[in-house]
Amino acid sequence: MELMMPTDAIFLLGESREHPMHVGGLQLYEPPPDAGRGYVREFYDRLIAQRDVQPTFLKRPATFWGGFPNLGWAYDRDLDLDYHVRRSALPSPGRVRELLELTSRWHSSLLDRHRPLWEVHVIEGLKDGRFAVYTKMHHALIDGVSGLKLMQRALSDDPGDREIRAPWTLPKPKRGSSPASPVRSLMRTAGSVAALAPSAVTLARAALLEQQLTLPFGAPRTMLNVKIGGARRCAAQSWSLDRIKAVKKAAGVTVNDVVLAMCSGALRYYLLEHDALPDTSLLAMVPVSLRREDEADAGGNLVGAILCNLATDTDDPARRLRTVSESMGDNKKVFSQLPRLQALALSAANMAALSLAAVPGWVSSTRPPFNIVISNVPGPTRPMYYGGARLDGNYPFSIVLDGQALNITLTNNADTIDFGLVGCRRSVPHLQRLLAHLESSLKDLERAVGA
Repeated sequence: MELMMPTDAIFLLGESREHPMHVGGLQLYEPPPDAGRGYVREFYDRLIAQRDVQPTFLKRPATFWGGFPNLGWAYDRDLDLDYHVRRSALPSPGRVRELLELTSRWHSSLLDRHRPLWEVHVIEGLKDGRFAVYTKMHHALIDGVSGLKLMQRALSDDPGDREIRAPWTLPKPKRGSSPASPVRSLMRTAGSVAALAPSAVTLARAALLEQQLTLPFGAPRTMLNVKIGGARRCAAQSWSLDRIKAVKKAAGVTVNDVVLAMCSGALRYYLLEHDALPDTSLLAMVPVSLRREDEADAGGNLVGAILCNLATDTDDPARRLRTVSESMGDNKKVFSQLPRLQALALSAANMAALSLAAVPGWVSSTRPPFNIVISNVPGPTRPMYYGGARLDGNYPFSIVLDGQALNITLTNNADTIDFGLVGCRRSVPHLQRLLAHLESSLKDLERAVGA
């Protein structure tokens, strides 16, 4: 039995049928030119044959002493790998639409807590000859940054490398020092919260006098900030990184500023389409990784959170981009002045209101702390291959919550930026329309800055 980190336990304690707490990813692969008709079956067989499973993939929630559930980990020494790794085929006509419908159903279902909290689905039957791999892991087990890094370690930048490395067999990278125990980590976190007190004057000055720090509960109520059901809808699309970099260069901002402005414009179009655009700007919560390089895929959760003004109240794309860039820059400046554990504590304060969504009447009677979560997760910067198959699309799918019915997560994949959208099926109608609005928003930015 192993004591669970408090940040990990939160995702188990907060889970319900309406609120699955796993993160997922959908990868599209182009088989190598010499692949035969049985390539995907052989790919799956070689994957499932690898049974040297690392400890992270053996963890399942355990009942602790005194009957307290979900506060510790047990290790499943008799793992049923055939349950966790599955092979499926798409119905006719085998379009990406059918793939996303299937992914939406998988992303809606809870992971079995009597087993280690992960699944991998190998999917064939796409009419264009590609195949897909959908993976989901509980957020208590791993965060999105760590999960994506782990996936990348299974891939190769050599198209001639035909080895298939299973993510569950890859050991954690070696670190310079041993990780802190959960108890010690909890004590250090508590100490860091206390350490915020001496810097409270500095933070208050930055937040209230210089208006450098965007604070929660300044967001307007929208159709996206409602109670949600358990069913999900997923949408995905890729955009050329060159187009986004051209806007970045012309406007003198960052790539992340441009994709946030893309999302801002798309949300404005979408809300106008539903006659639901508020007079004041939407706020986005933007997760930022607080990991060092040697902690890239170490498991667990080490994520900060800052709030960004999306400037959805203006119809000028160039002005919207400037506002987004200034908001991100000012908020990052405040965070950069804090030690990591204090940054975590401040992030927890930004996100704490989400836990109150379970209180009856809270979502309907209060302003949301922010309107949407938009995550930009680092991905591979060059073409990658899996058993000789080229990674053609890499779409991350995250979590939605009561009061936060839509999530946008994106990652770079060689020469593209791949967007994964997850919405409550009931509360966010016609989710796929947001993909068209993202394209319109990017075109608006290109025209506005002369890119």
